[in-house]
Amino acid sequence: MNASPVSTKLSTPVTLLWLVALGSFGWRLWLSAALPLTGDEALFYWWARFLDYGYYDHPPMVAWWIAAVRTLFGDAAWAVRLPAVLLPLGVGWAMWWAWSPIHRGRAGWAVLLYWLAPVNWLNPLIATDSPLILWAAWSVAAMVRAEQRVDKGQSAWRLYALSGVFMGAAFLSKYFAVLLGLAFFVYFALCARARWRGFALMALFALPAVLLNLVWNINHCWANIMFNVFNRNEGAEASAGTVITYIGMMAYLISPVLLWMGWRHRQALVQTCRQHALLACVALVPLICFGLLSSKKVIGLHWVMGFYPFLFVMLTWAMPVKAVHSSAKGLAVILILHLMVSVGISITRLDQWQSFRYYHRLVEAARSEEMVRQVQSPGVVLASNGYSSAAIFGYAAKLHVPVLGVGSVHARQDDLMVDYSALDGKTIRIMATREPSIELYRPYFDAVQLLTYKQDGATFYAVEGVNFQYPRYRSSVMREVNQKYYNFPSWLPVLGCSFCQQYCGKARCE
Repeated sequence: MNASPVSTKLSTPVTLLWLVALGSFGWRLWLSAALPLTGDEALFYWWARFLDYGYYDHPPMVAWWIAAVRTLFGDAAWAVRLPAVLLPLGVGWAMWWAWSPIHRGRAGWAVLLYWLAPVNWLNPLIATDSPLILWAAWSVAAMVRAEQRVDKGQSAWRLYALSGVFMGAAFLSKYFAVLLGLAFFVYFALCARARWRGFALMALFALPAVLLNLVWNINHCWANIMFNVFNRNEGAEASAGTVITYIGMMAYLISPVLLWMGWRHRQALVQTCRQHALLACVALVPLICFGLLSSKKVIGLHWVMGFYPFLFVMLTWAMPVKAVHSSAKGLAVILILHLMVSVGISITRLDQWQSFRYYHRLVEAARSEEMVRQVQSPGVVLASNGYSSAAIFGYAAKLHVPVLGVGSVHARQDDLMVDYSALDGKTIRIMATREPSIELYRPYFDAVQLLTYKQDGATFYAVEGVNFQYPRYRSSVMREVNQKYYNFPSWLPVLGCSFCQQYCGKARCE
């Protein structure tokens, strides 16, 4: 990986880096305390409360992170989100460590441009992508440093191994880490074949994480594989709209400023990609893969964030000094506009959003404690009809709230951890933010009634079921769940499946 001839006039913006780092950290910390937990975040919180080495949807890293900060700081929203609040600082440090030996000034400006991106100020939310973003950045950084040492004729096996360890941690965060592995493979296959042992060493040290995930899947119904490969992709169809959405999202993330600068200096950008092939591969290969996938699925903004930082390095290396300075000013203007809008939103009252289509979701997140207090009753089990709502209500109630019913394809951790037979004979109130059909619940209760409540102008509901009949629930709801979500291929070996054990007493049900 040879360094390109770049100007030495671009000095490290030390003062600006400190100001932006501290300012963005403070802003994210304020947001993390001001915003209620989202459904996904509450779900990951409950993962951390039932600590394991794998979960239905994804590998376990986000739960491990939340469990660690809970031990130190408790259950407040800002504490649950603290790893995400610190995340851009950790990624920036990785970028600096990787590329500062080539050019300290450009490395510093790359970090600054990345930190000026509005998404790094306005997103304090914790997600499975959060640990992936950090570990991917550090895996790339270790690989870049390894290649730098090899260029100088020095031994680099420790750095290749370190890159593999970080790659393994990324894989235990989210399966999109495979795309980073693909980027490394493309680089070594096309640009560094003589150094294939470095790639092999990286893969070897990532392998234990892969094996750990494999062991979890064998003992848990192959839930990760069934969800990520089969269930979540049912009904996916080709659509030009999802491709346009992906292109628009990437244009927003990169910003009009950097898009314009990249176009103006496109020849230098191409030259940078040729001279820094590893950088080009880790920045472009995953994003191209997402672009291809967008023809079938909507690509979430958070999906691309593990590979997004490397675009800033690539653009900073390609632009002349004046263009780098202009880009920083342009990004600062865009950032200030975003912050002004966020301040404006923060001073509004909740009831001013009643015309918003998803106002009931806002109330659910912001007033979950009040909603739970209205529904709770001595001797009555609290449940919900959706996994997101159940996680939010459980966080508010400080107890786990199960989902009653078939539920959605996402977030089905209850399948693996809730013993529904323990609810037999109980009176249960099933909370819902939209009016449910009580007929769905009548088959497995002796009697049902619909209860109606009000909170901040929004109506929400609870279905009260008396004398829960587990055998009926098992033969109807659990039977349907088994057919939909646990019909894993017969050739897969299975050593355990808590859902199937509860449903049919075996690790695999017919």
